[in-house]
Amino acid sequence: MDYNATTPLEPEVIQAMTEAMREAWGNPSSPYPAGRKAKDIIDTARENIAKMIGGRPQDIIFTSGGTESNNLVIHSAVKHFHQTRPSKGSPAELSSPLDGAAPHLVTCTVEHDSIRLPLEHLVQEQAAAVTFVPVSKVNGQVEVEDILAAVRPATCLVTIMLANNETGVIMPISDISQRIKALNQKRAASRLPVILLHTDAAQALGKRRVDVEDLGVDFLTIVGHKFYGPRIGALYVRGLGELTPLYPMLFGGGQERNFRPGTENTPMIAGLGKAAELVTRNCEAYEAHMRDVRDYLEERLAAEFDKQRIHLNSQFPGTERLPNTCNFSIRGPQLQGRAVLAQCRTLLASVGAACHSDHVDRPSPVLLSCGIPFDVARNALRLSMGRSTTRAEVDLVVQDLKQAVARLEGQA
Repeated sequence: MDYNATTPLEPEVIQAMTEAMREAWGNPSSPYPAGRKAKDIIDTARENIAKMIGGRPQDIIFTSGGTESNNLVIHSAVKHFHQTRPSKGSPAELSSPLDGAAPHLVTCTVEHDSIRLPLEHLVQEQAAAVTFVPVSKVNGQVEVEDILAAVRPATCLVTIMLANNETGVIMPISDISQRIKALNQKRAASRLPVILLHTDAAQALGKRRVDVEDLGVDFLTIVGHKFYGPRIGALYVRGLGELTPLYPMLFGGGQERNFRPGTENTPMIAGLGKAAELVTRNCEAYEAHMRDVRDYLEERLAAEFDKQRIHLNSQFPGTERLPNTCNFSIRGPQLQGRAVLAQCRTLLASVGAACHSDHVDRPSPVLLSCGIPFDVARNALRLSMGRSTTRAEVDLVVQDLKQAVARLEGQA
């Protein structure tokens, strides 16, 4: 029950990838039939991904994964800030309200490392200033007013994830977008840089409907292996190269309209497109099933353990969350999350983000940011349901947890 870490490939995805390997081996830039076949597959995949998020095919760029997509957004925002500011010493620069300030970016304290670490690197290199806005200890969300309060004259990017990978909390991206748009109109009159808005939708796609028009974002990160696709990704850029700037980090053969050069990985792209097609077709059914099984898990935990012993870390009153995610702690001095998992004989899960799995006995910074007490956060387990998870499997897991707890407490 660790489907927030990754997912298996759907059989239809495997079939699409296998067929592409066998039949579309040509270079997509080549004019002969094998090349045209590969290009057609890539074009279809681009259309399927755009349809999944309510966007346009021409606004989709293929990448190696979420980490590259996120880095590309940050790189582009900083580059655009420098490209559009008045040249040094010019009359425009001397009268600029920026007064030589470095680019400023705004994010929150519960972002994935592929956002946090590039931003920290920019700060270390003195290439940018960054504000990490804390999330609310009441609802686990970043507050819209806190984001707006963090904005400075030199702010060029706000990047907030759509759904948190540990708690499942849905962030108020649409509300942030509306406020940023209104603010940008005022900033234009003052000759201040436009604030671009990015959301990393890695955890949300395949679990709930995602629509870029409803969200109002300029950039959206897509990660295939989170929705039963292969381990590549894509980036949505609203009005790519026209309305929203994108600056390549790589230079080469000109593929992906020069924004992401390199001969396309046709089989992986075929698989990503098929995975997106399945999400478009079945998302409501996936969501309903995962919510049913997740809710059943939480009922069983409450029934099998003393209610005082179970703390549901991902439940915040009035806050929407992913349908598949249950983060909870079993209270007890010997019941640290890793210790419990080590005693389990059936359950495969995690104590938080897979990227942090080697941080022994260190409570999740995400949970601590959300106001979960240290001793409770240290005992946290994250269980995340998949499309095929059943109630019978939940029953097995809950019994496994009970036996693991009994063994640990028997050793004390």
